[in-house]
Order: sequence, then C-alpha cells, then structure tokens
Amino acid sequence: MTLPETPWPAPLATAPLATQVDVPGSKSLTNRYLLLAALASEPTELVRPLHSRDSALMVGALRALGTTAEPSGDDGLLLTPGPLHGPAMIDCGLAGTVMRFIPALAALADGEVRLDGDTRARERPMAPVVEGLRDLGAQIDAATNAAGEAVLPLTVHGTGSLPGGAVDVDASSSSQFVSALLLAAPAFDAGVDLRHTGATLPSVPHIAMTVAVLRERGVTVDELDADGAEAGGSTGRAPTRWRVHPGPVAGGRIVVEPDLSNAGPFLAAALAAGGTVRVPRWPSRTTQAGDGLRDLLTRMGADVALDGGTLSVTGPADGRIQGLDADLHDVGELAPTIAALCALAETSSRLRGIAHLRGHETDRLAAIVTEINRLGGRARETEDGVEIDPAPLHGATVETYHDHRMATFAAIIGLRVPGVEIVDVETTAKTLPDFPAMWHAMLVPQPAGAGR
Repeated sequence: MTLPETPWPAPLATAPLATQVDVPGSKSLTNRYLLLAALASEPTELVRPLHSRDSALMVGALRALGTTAEPSGDDGLLLTPGPLHGPAMIDCGLAGTVMRFIPALAALADGEVRLDGDTRARERPMAPVVEGLRDLGAQIDAATNAAGEAVLPLTVHGTGSLPGGAVDVDASSSSQFVSALLLAAPAFDAGVDLRHTGATLPSVPHIAMTVAVLRERGVTVDELDADGAEAGGSTGRAPTRWRVHPGPVAGGRIVVEPDLSNAGPFLAAALAAGGTVRVPRWPSRTTQAGDGLRDLLTRMGADVALDGGTLSVTGPADGRIQGLDADLHDVGELAPTIAALCALAETSSRLRGIAHLRGHETDRLAAIVTEINRLGGRARETEDGVEIDPAPLHGATVETYHDHRMATFAAIIGLRVPGVEIVDVETTAKTLPDFPAMWHAMLVPQPAGAGR
C-alpha cells in the first residue's frame, strides 16, 4: 500500500526579495540539441544542458537507439552518434518532446522500437506525428483512444531509412508535431516539405527555435507561407510550410541558454513578494518563448531591465499587481506563472489564445481555474482561456496533477498567501531539479552586487 504524500508547505515571503537565481539550461533547447546529436556526423558536446527528468528520458532514448552519452567537463554532456538500431524500449515518461520527437528517429533505426510512458502520457495527442510519419513512409502500430486517434503505446518498425517528401500535418493542438518531423528530416532520403493545415498554430516560437537549431547545425531550412512565398525572419509573414533539405548535421560544442520559462516563477516572485530578482546569462536575442516575460511582467507593474546579460525584475513599490488582458497563444507555457500573478492582482484578468493547454501534462485551463477557486479566488474557463477576478485568497492544499508548472504556480501564490501547501512538489523535477531548495534559497537576501 502506498502512503499518501505529505504536501510541501510553500514558504511565505517575510521581506522583499534581493536575490540572484542561476536557472538551469533550457529544456526545449537541450532536447532538440540531444536529438540532433544522434544524427550528427561527429560528436556533440553540450555545455550547461538541462539535467532533469525530461532530458534524462531523452538521453535514455538516444542510448537505447545507439548513441553514446558521457559526462563532459563540470556539468556537460558528450554525445557520440552510432548506427540507429532496434530492438529498443523507450520510456517517454510524461515528456512531450520525447514521445513526439523520438518516433521520427526510431523510423530511421534498423529494428523495432516501442514507446510508452506514464499513465497521463497515454492520453496526450499523438495522431499528427504518427499519421505524418506514415505518410512519409514509416511503419507504425499505435494504440487508439475513444475517438480512434493514435496515442501511446506505439511501435515503430524501423527499416534504417525513410523516404520523406511532402506531408500535411494539422498541428493545431501542439507545435511539437511540426518540430518532431523537422528535426529528423535531414536524415530522410528526400528531406521533408511540411505544410500545416490547421486553423491555428500554437507556440510558434518553438517552431522558430527548431528552425534555428537546425540552421545552427548546418541544415538548410526554407520557411514559406501558404502561397509558397518566403516567410519568417524579417519578412513579417508567418510561415505555415517548412522545407528541410536532406544533408549532414554538424556536431561540435554548444552552450545551452538558461531556461527562460523556468525563470518565470522566480521573476514572478518579485511581484508576489516585492523586491528584486535577477537572472544571469539572459540572452539578448533568443527563440525561447520565455523571453515574453519581459513584456508581460512590465504590463503587470514590474520594473524590468536587461543589463550586461542579467535580467532584473523589481516588483511594484506599493505591492499592487495589475491584472492583464493578454493573448498567450505563442507563449502558452507561461500561462500558469502569469495566472498565479493574476490571482494576486487587484484588477481583473483575461488570458486568451490558450485552448491548446487542455492537452498538456494535464488540462491546464481546468487545473488553473480549479486551484484558484480552491484558494478562495474567482476564476472561470472560457473557450480559449481563463478569466480571473480579484478576490481575497486563503490557504489550501493545492493539487498539481503531475504538472510541474502547476507546482510552481502554487509556490508563487504561497509567497503572499499563508497556508498554501503543494501536493507532489517533486513533479518539478521534470524541468527544475531541486526546485524546493532553489525556492527557499531565493528567499535568503543576498548582499548588494552578489553574483554580478
């Protein structure tokens, strides 16, 4: 019999913050670089990659398929590609990047590859990547849900190569379906010419990130609009079609940016608790969606400054957080962090464009609304988001639904509201190893100029 877990008491801030937080490497970048390392023509050294459950699952998948991965330097990883092979059993956990990215790599392996994951992973959409790979020549057996759509577990019957070519994909529920096919495409015989057919495309910055890392590794990628004209970059036109040319993938040394979305809870803490939080190594230019925090937190009343590679966020002097009306379609992963601040705000908020969050680690819209209301707040779902009105909050035991961002959501509220306890705070290890220790350390004031 499994004993119930003891909820984690979220620490209450008793003084304004004055701290610097060194955030681990980006999960999104780490797992993209890891997959490309398995296709590279030479070894790849990742400097400051993320070491978390999601990245460990990706490394485990690559090792099972024939890539060697060894520690390098103080905190790095050296990956040496080998022939992709089966049979192999891949544990996807609850990592969307593993369950969506690895099937395309498995199709290039010589042998049978089976993928499965946590219970919730079997509920997450997989049909667009499975159907896309089948259209490109892959042989895949997949379980189906009540709607007849492909889900985990699935078995890829790899033949050592994939024809590739033109494919239509509806990625309305996740941009990962586009990235999954683009990342492996340099190794397809004809590359890939992918056209998004859905009415909407969430988290576009993540696709831009995929294109950027491919180009960094020497791969030719064309971004096109619906009419076949050049798009992306400085054109001002949003791409809906991507053409990845077949060819070699370079290895070499790569320094991974810090995870800007994972910096979000710490930066939000400056508004919830007051004071200043600094995050070093913030890039001046990036494809990470987390960079959107600079604008969003400013609109909520913070003083935000990027100076010398360090981002500083200072909460409003009077402690009054402004509500927000924002379309988070492109930066949906920030929604739980922003929603936590909206629950503490003095005016009403409307977060829009995030219907796709219903298919993440949990139904994040339902989770956000349920937990804000559990804490005494006033929140409701809309067709594509949530609305949050000011209300006095009180302590409660907050559920996380095995979702790391729901755990950090509750921790932000707990800085200002006494008596907040968090169920399964350990779920934060998915992307933030030892989050509880980092959170407590943030509350310890540092001398002026420390860490600069």
